[in-house]
Amino acid sequence: MQGANYIDGRWVDGATPFTTQNPSDLDESVGSYTKVGEAEVREAMAAARRAQPAWAAFNMQARADILYRIAELLKARAPEIGKLLSREEGKTLPEGIGEALRAAQCFQAAAGDVIRAQGEWYNSMRDGFNVLVTREPLGVIAAITPWNFPIALPSWKIAGALAYGNAVVLKPSSFVPGCAVMLAQIIEDAGVPAGVFNLVMGDGRATGNVMIDEADGLTFTGGTATGRAVLTRAAETMTKCQLELGGKNALVVLDDADLDLAVEIASNGAWIQTGQRCTGTERLIVTRGIHDVFVERMAKVAGSYRVGHALDPETQIGPVANVQQFNENLQFVIDAQAEGAELAAGGGAVEARTRGLYMAPTLLTGTRAEWRCNQHESFGPIASVIKVEDLDEAIHAANACEYKLSSGIATTSLKSAERFRKASKAGMVMVNAPTAGLEYHVPLGGRSPSGYGARETGSTAAEFFTESKTSYINHGAV
Repeated sequence: MQGANYIDGRWVDGATPFTTQNPSDLDESVGSYTKVGEAEVREAMAAARRAQPAWAAFNMQARADILYRIAELLKARAPEIGKLLSREEGKTLPEGIGEALRAAQCFQAAAGDVIRAQGEWYNSMRDGFNVLVTREPLGVIAAITPWNFPIALPSWKIAGALAYGNAVVLKPSSFVPGCAVMLAQIIEDAGVPAGVFNLVMGDGRATGNVMIDEADGLTFTGGTATGRAVLTRAAETMTKCQLELGGKNALVVLDDADLDLAVEIASNGAWIQTGQRCTGTERLIVTRGIHDVFVERMAKVAGSYRVGHALDPETQIGPVANVQQFNENLQFVIDAQAEGAELAAGGGAVEARTRGLYMAPTLLTGTRAEWRCNQHESFGPIASVIKVEDLDEAIHAANACEYKLSSGIATTSLKSAERFRKASKAGMVMVNAPTAGLEYHVPLGGRSPSGYGARETGSTAAEFFTESKTSYINHGAV
């Protein structure tokens, strides 16, 4: 993969070359790219600023058609994109292809949003007046995305921004820029005018600060600590922000739960996609009556997963995405054991036929809600178990963490499910379903400090990507 930056309709090489590694095989390079400097980032922002008014005025049907063409091109190239994603990020091939198809669905849905975007009309309190409330594009959107969903996550940000008439500058993670380059190629091929979409690869703080300073809106997904720094910077220019940040998501399992279903949703949330999902399950809060058998079953499932090369058709869980995260995961387990956690499954590296970043699905037991292992996001295939007496204690434990992204409950009691749904402080609640596994047509996001600003995707996308204008029209007596 040879990838360049895309600025004002031109492919641009930066001054600083870098390569990406295959986490399934550290001896294999995947792509060669270049990072741009501050001057090129300013050029991209200026190009977006120049192009945005014409895009906002673009014929509504023509804009929708372009977004639909992007969706169709993503579908056609999904196997190719999925393979690159699997080689560069480490998802299994079915997961990689599935993510590419999800990206296509985001653009397809956004194409419909172009047509559905309407205003409101009100009767006035004054005779001879009408009141119109319209939505107008925010302007230039800076999008900064992480490594765990390298095609879907940029797509739902870009699709929403373009649908509502904004121009975009995207900065993907330098760990996995290949999919963003392919997306830029597709956007160009679909006929998006020069300058409306731009791609820059650069060092986080230097590149990000320029983008924040010169954008009308910033949509960012990443860690909470970085999100706080981003928000502080954005406050200086009063740049509108949409931040999707960290999670430490809890799944409550009650005594009356369907055990098979509870184990299925807990293991899916905790370990599938190597635990590298913002909405993945890291805390398992289990009532005493079902605790022992649940832990026994979960440990058995953890040991049964086939961990290996992302392109191996037998693999169920691929490698950790990068060396830094891999080392942090292993240290997280060591620190949890030092706190008093017991290791019921996994906990270490796994050997495979290639030299990769393979980690065994890990289950920690005997933990307490206030321990660091239940307060700090691990972002790996690691879940800890907290034993509680009843639903009241489970609710307290689930809320006893600053993160408020996603939560869930496994129970056969509709009353218990509803009590938990109302009491949970998380922005998303799942009943008898994994805490991960979101749909693109509804709002996504958590409460602070797991999120800030308008939610992503679905009906709330317009809240971030547009500004409302209220107009009072004195048409005179009729």
